[in-house]
Amino acid sequence: MSAATKEKLLEGALRTVVEQGVAKASARTIAATAGVGQGLIFYHFGSVDELLAAACRFGAEQRVARYRERLAALGSLAELMEFARSMHEEERAAGNVALLGQLLAAGQTSPALAAATADGLGLWIRELEEVLTRLLSATPLAGYADPAGLARATAASFIGIELYEGVDPQGAGSALDALEQLAGLAAVLEGLGSLSQRVVRHGLRRGTR
Repeated sequence: MSAATKEKLLEGALRTVVEQGVAKASARTIAATAGVGQGLIFYHFGSVDELLAAACRFGAEQRVARYRERLAALGSLAELMEFARSMHEEERAAGNVALLGQLLAAGQTSPALAAATADGLGLWIRELEEVLTRLLSATPLAGYADPAGLARATAASFIGIELYEGVDPQGAGSALDALEQLAGLAAVLEGLGSLSQRVVRHGLRRGTR
């Protein structure tokens, strides 16, 4: 019962933020959404802020788990971009883009929420780093591109695009198109013969001295 109640509270907190905003995520509104008594928030989490922080981590774990198998099955950077577009639409429709915007804003004044949001993003970044390490290994960029740095840059780009889409959908679409063009360039490099790939690596080596 205790575990079930905690999960109700976590899900209730996430739904409250999506539907009403973080400013209205009080003990009363979260408890009403979860269908439990307010006192259980303080019994299980100590404070509303701690519940929101736990809910942020809980939500990120759920979303990453939802996509893990699809990420593991990707075979090229072009497929990664196609997946990213699909995921972007799914996450917006589920309200998770709005949720992220609320948490990022609240994290500016709440250290607990800032740490929890960073932890949640860290889960995504680790998944992306694994995928990028695997996909880049088949291209001349292996050994030159930093998968860890690229994973963080990719996550930051998609956060920006998702929030930007709320005020300029066409501009956000153009940004995604530009990222797809870069993925297409990487696909061309991947398809080069061994001699051409050696030439590219030689050029990269000279350029990074």
